Amino acid sequence: MRRALAVLTALAGSIAPAAAMVASPDAPAALAGRVVMIVGSHGTSCTGAVVARTLVLTAAHCVQPGSDYKLVVFDAARQPTLRDVATIARHPGFEMAALLGHRATADVALLKTATPLPAAFAPAPLATESTVAPGDPFTVVGMGLAVRGDGRSGGTARAATLVATGRPGSLQLRLHDPQTRGETPGRGACTGDSGAPVFAEQNGVAAIAGVVSWSTGPKLSAGCGGLTGVTPLGRYRAWVVETAQKLGATITP
Repeated sequence: MRRALAVLTALAGSIAPAAAMVASPDAPAALAGRVVMIVGSHGTSCTGAVVARTLVLTAAHCVQPGSDYKLVVFDAARQPTLRDVATIARHPGFEMAALLGHRATADVALLKTATPLPAAFAPAPLATESTVAPGDPFTVVGMGLAVRGDGRSGGTARAATLVATGRPGSLQLRLHDPQTRGETPGRGACTGDSGAPVFAEQNGVAAIAGVVSWSTGPKLSAGCGGLTGVTPLGRYRAWVVETAQKLGATITP
């Protein structure tokens, strides 16, 4: 975990607020308390959503075989500590080649923690509705970079309200900033926001409708601030609930 510890050390130095998850403000406490940071032994960083006191939902591409993973938990003074991951369950239908081509795949995974997360973390429910229309709003909460290429700008939960674009379906969802529409730099997921929860409001409650899988820059360029690609949970909700039970946890479906 040396490289993961290096990530942790960088975060502890100075996590200055910036203008973004790209271009996004800090998340409200109610949502910030539902996400954690995931770091890998090969220097990777992702976001996960707390769905039970011992269970974190994230993207399958964030927790690939061949690496060790830890959770980063921040205390009230913003000092980070590492938490062990006991078990990783990746959806068996995930295909990395499809993801790299921005094609739909089962990009979901569950991480069971070795010990329960602190009481300050509130498990988030899963959305029960899966129908999406263009223009529908979603709130993305991630702990990735606020400034592309600046590792020290990560580690703070930031939120962005984005809207569905294109032809939303059950396999893939594409979101963009309604102000910039992906044509110029705007709000959106960036490095370290993979696996971040995408919330939809249902009956006045923020419920997880999907997880972040990829992002682009404006006009489909490389980078951040253009499109945010999401794997909707509708098709995989049953797998998440059943796998959670096998891991000894109960989540709100």
